[in-house]
Amino acid sequence: MRRYDLLGEIRRLDPERDFLRIYRITATHEFPWDMTRALELALYRTYAVPSIGRLLAETAELTGRTQKRYDDTALLLDAVVEHGFDGTEGRTAIRRINQMHRGYDISNDDMRYVLCTFVVVPTRWIDQYGWRRLSEHEKRAIAAYYRTLGRHMGITEIPETHQDFARCLDDYEEAHFGWDEGARRVSDATLNLMAGWYGPLAPLVKKGSMALLDDTLLDVFRYEHPKPAVRAAVRGALKLRAKAVRLLPPRRSPHYARQNPEIKGYPDGFRVADLGTFPTPHRTGGCPVPHVEGTMES
Repeated sequence: MRRYDLLGEIRRLDPERDFLRIYRITATHEFPWDMTRALELALYRTYAVPSIGRLLAETAELTGRTQKRYDDTALLLDAVVEHGFDGTEGRTAIRRINQMHRGYDISNDDMRYVLCTFVVVPTRWIDQYGWRRLSEHEKRAIAAYYRTLGRHMGITEIPETHQDFARCLDDYEEAHFGWDEGARRVSDATLNLMAGWYGPLAPLVKKGSMALLDDTLLDVFRYEHPKPAVRAAVRGALKLRAKAVRLLPPRRSPHYARQNPEIKGYPDGFRVADLGTFPTPHRTGGCPVPHVEGTMES
């Protein structure tokens, strides 16, 4: 298998009909490391919307049990990618996500914005730091995948194309980004978690992470801007990594998020049905996904 053979396979598929297959190839064969970093950044961006950041601070999940919240979020999203919308574990993961969200008063606008980050941030990250740019087929498939996920989550007025997702995200951030003390605590906890994975290198990793944040995010959280030299070094290192990855043979087996070393809370495996929190619902109405138990091994 040659380096661009999987891209050739992607281009032979229909991005509207075969979006799950395309997204799996892109996320688990072509760009597993980049997709993990980009989805981390996608979720991080949502803290800058005060209604989202404040709620996350009030639940204390991301400040009191940061690793568990990280693990559960990654594993639930990963189960859908691996098993699809009709597979047992995929349906169970969506049911858990819906149950958690229904425990809080979250607006459709905020839910749609979070969905937009899953499409836009990875697309922009990979186009900037990936070993190749995403093809139009991949961008269309990513949009179709998250349109489908959004419908399963009961989100309405979902953007249609990847360009629509980008416009929705940019407009929402311009209108709603702002300071919130609780959101800053969530931001600090998340950065400390990610830096802490690297032991004695934590201070350097934290500085490197800050260098990847755009000025708007830094200003919203009232962080000091990194020095231009630090930003240039970090972003240059990512681009050098991309050049090195381009020389590697293609990945023959998929790499899912559950295989990432950052997932630390389930060394003996996990049940998808047990992931996440179990808040007391504040609103009536059942989960639109039928109850199906599922188990997975990490």
